[in-house]
Amino acid sequence: CPTAADLRPANGTRLCALLYADNSPYYDQCCAGDVLEVPPGSDVPYMPRGWSGRASSLVVGTRCELTVWSRRAKQGNSKKFSA
Repeated sequence: CPTAADLRPANGTRLCALLYADNSPYYDQCCAGDVLEVPPGSDVPYMPRGWSGRASSLVVGTRCELTVWSRRAKQGNSKKFSA
């Protein structure tokens, strides 16, 4: 997985988080498969099409916090992740 400080796509824009679709019991293989980029300041009450219940690994950038909810539209239990 990339480090929190490495969250920059090819064009150099800063990202707050990366969510990955593939999981593995081996740490070096966890961050694989499709990637969902979360830019700074994002407020998304619904996961994009095809991502609901699919994210298995994530990396949160420095000076960022990612809050996720157990139900759609920011309902249910929430959990916060940071670098």
